[in-house]
Amino acid sequence: MRATSAGAADWRAAPGARPLAGLPRSHIEAQLAAALAARDGCAGAHCIHELWMRGEFAAHIERALEALWSVAAASIPEWLPMRYIDWLPRAYEVALAFRARARGRSNVYLVLLDFADRRRGPYGLYVGASRYAPAQRFDQHKAGIRAAGSVLKRGLEVLTGPTLHLQQVARAEALRLEGALAAALADAGLLVEGGH
Repeated sequence: MRATSAGAADWRAAPGARPLAGLPRSHIEAQLAAALAARDGCAGAHCIHELWMRGEFAAHIERALEALWSVAAASIPEWLPMRYIDWLPRAYEVALAFRARARGRSNVYLVLLDFADRRRGPYGLYVGASRYAPAQRFDQHKAGIRAAGSVLKRGLEVLTGPTLHLQQVARAEALRLEGALAAALADAGLLVEGGH
């Protein structure tokens, strides 16, 4: 477990680092209850994320998300999704296999798409690369600025967590990663758009 000098979990850790991975479920549940009582969005997000990555029941994750968003919305890190996505652990596994070779000013990002009307739904992914921060680029898509049709029509939220390590990379590297990540996510069975 990644820890601070006091021995507690490092709540600033990226979600892919899984600072609670070494703890038993009962300890994570207790930390989640404490986070909810303290209205600590970051600690609660890591607890929910760890349970999610372990395959916790969807209803339990949805209840935990609802509880956390209701008491600590202002302090929840942007990487915690607002809704349950059954394939999120797979998206992390695939994305964490990619590494950038050069730093720069571009970002690789994922957008959750609403595919409830499709047989393979209810969700899909858009993979993109931009010099803008993922949240800013999502807002541009939704406003029709250089928008991908799938994000404009179906975009729900940015899935920041799986690609946090693919931020601030060289433009050519971002474009390479965008295509390779889209292909790998599709190969993993996810419904993918973008990745030009």
